[in-house]
Amino acid sequence: MSAAPTAITLVPGGPGQQLSVNATAANGFTGVVTIILSGLPGGVSTQPSTFTLTPGIAQSITVTASSGAVAGSATLTVTGTSGSLTHSSTVAANVSAPPPDFALTLTPASLTVVGGSTGLPVSVAAAAVNSLTGTVAVAITDLPSGVTANPATLSLTPGAAQSVVITAAPTAAAATATVTFTGTSGSLTHSSTLALTVQTIAMTNAPDVTTFHYDVARDGLNAQETILTQSNVNSTQFGKIGFDAVDGKVDAQPLFLANVFVGGQLHNVLYVATEHNSVYAFDADNGTQIWKTSILGSGETTSDDRGCSQITPEIGITSTPVIDRRQGTNGSLFTIGMSKDANGGYHQRLHALDLTTGLDTGSPTDIAATYPGNGDNSQNGNVVFDPVQYAERAALLLLNGNIYTGWTSHCDSGPYTGWVIGYSESTLAQTQVLNLTPNGNEGSIWMSGDGLAADSSGFLYLLQANGTFDTTLNSNGFPASGDYGNAMVKLSTTGRLAVADYFETYNGTTESSEDLDLGSGGEMLLPDQTDASGHVHHLIVGAGKDKNIYLADRDNLGKFNPASAPMDSNIYQEIPGAMTGMVYSTPAYFNGTLYYSSDGDTLKAFPLTNAVLATSPSSQTTVKFSHPGPTPSISANRTQNGIVWALESGLSAAGVLHAYDPSNLTREFYNSNQAPKGRDSFGNGNKFITPLIVNGKVYVGTQSGVAVFGLLPAQ
Repeated sequence: MSAAPTAITLVPGGPGQQLSVNATAANGFTGVVTIILSGLPGGVSTQPSTFTLTPGIAQSITVTASSGAVAGSATLTVTGTSGSLTHSSTVAANVSAPPPDFALTLTPASLTVVGGSTGLPVSVAAAAVNSLTGTVAVAITDLPSGVTANPATLSLTPGAAQSVVITAAPTAAAATATVTFTGTSGSLTHSSTLALTVQTIAMTNAPDVTTFHYDVARDGLNAQETILTQSNVNSTQFGKIGFDAVDGKVDAQPLFLANVFVGGQLHNVLYVATEHNSVYAFDADNGTQIWKTSILGSGETTSDDRGCSQITPEIGITSTPVIDRRQGTNGSLFTIGMSKDANGGYHQRLHALDLTTGLDTGSPTDIAATYPGNGDNSQNGNVVFDPVQYAERAALLLLNGNIYTGWTSHCDSGPYTGWVIGYSESTLAQTQVLNLTPNGNEGSIWMSGDGLAADSSGFLYLLQANGTFDTTLNSNGFPASGDYGNAMVKLSTTGRLAVADYFETYNGTTESSEDLDLGSGGEMLLPDQTDASGHVHHLIVGAGKDKNIYLADRDNLGKFNPASAPMDSNIYQEIPGAMTGMVYSTPAYFNGTLYYSSDGDTLKAFPLTNAVLATSPSSQTTVKFSHPGPTPSISANRTQNGIVWALESGLSAAGVLHAYDPSNLTREFYNSNQAPKGRDSFGNGNKFITPLIVNGKVYVGTQSGVAVFGLLPAQ
């Protein structure tokens, strides 16, 4: 018997080694020899395992070590038997240590994406085999046209998975494909495949409404409304078609997103926040609740009303949230809620909620701040933000990756000062702090639910309520102690948050002492206005309790000039007594006209001609709106089919939705009292709620939900 070679080396999981086995006849032997192999170590096998030989004719066998074979040495014995004759030969076998390797896996292994919707993640992982320590480079191939992977390549550390987001463009065609993920580490290469399905869905052609009053100018205009027209908004064709019930008062304006991919389907979604510290997502087309989230901490309740009737009986989410569809995996909704813990401590917290699940995308941030000053609630040369003393009434503003908040008091219950605080939308870490009355008191930011506005250069604008104003000015005309109570303020966001300009009425201190806030109403940034000489003006408008309309040049607000009495000659334009009542509202703008109302007043239209506001209205409604007066919103298809929407909305009276012709406010298209038998009634209103008009529907916040108005089903 013989076997060649006499020594072999086996690699676990590697190719088999060939042995040539032969029997040599002696003394005229002519029989057949049966061959068996013995001494095989664990995990080592032969093919074939037994066979027969004709002497003189060699035969090959393959010896293979499986991937689980244990490293070591062994002696393989090749034994030949013929009758009573037995002979053997040996082969020295060495099983080497297995080489480093990796296995590439995908989770999930199949995926369906929808053209134009948010991308979906695939987790890619490389598992180390035999102590592989190198990185694995992953390339992605065979993606169908219009489909992208982000990132397009990966560098994996074994054991640490990474996510790739697969996204189909709106123009991507329906398809099925096998996408290959190929991993390479040195000379090693392995691949794994993803079964991909691309679906196309007819998407809604509706704008997103991600912030209060439609945009950061706060102009109140949706110029992409193609469904509601002047001819179909009437009590025969239009009315209440639904009601989205919630667990508390809706003081925040609802928000709307078109084409949100949730649970494998595309939805138009209405987001609603309540004073019970809940946020809801409703299907905006059929009213089905998609999710509900409470932002209360464990063992917490909403805050009591702090002895103030302005937000009662509970304080939770008061301000309008803000949405960024690009932040986080599925987009984020940012909101602030007030709560009270089991020990009687009060909290204000900023949350980022996933748009598709409602879950917090990270840990919420407790609002806390200090600022140099010796004003109310100061300690050791700093004023201190005390969460129990404040409410977040003003809508949140998202600008350049920062969320800006402005804080008000509970009634005029001190001590309090004027805070503007910024937070990173990606981390919720505090980025900027400014106190506008750091060496005085009061000066809160109400604006009747309006939010800080922003221009294209990154400046912020707000109206401040009654509070300390330093009439002693520095050489640049700014208050020497940094107190800006009762002022129109422009803030720079470059570097440290700071006052860049301001306007204070000549009698601001007197008005402040009489509680005649400039900041009782909200500001609005007008589109660029061109005067008769062709000069372009960047204007801001605001009004408060003194019933005057103030139109200021954003490039030169005017600062403070007490010598200008009895008119503020330092401001671009002032219209004394333009409003009949005190202003607790924000105006809206459409086709060169400003729409404004006040407490107990009509809704008025003030045209702008050559960058100058008319001193008297061109038209006004016959209806006088009770406290607090409406913040109008406007729907239009570009410049056509404009409709001015306004609410009679008080806590103790039935709410009424009105729709007017913007060219003549005496012409009313519709109101919710017109239909017989109370068909369109929706209960009592809320104090500062603003109607949201989008995608053929009007959404109205109430004390127990959101009333939905739209075109009635055909009879």
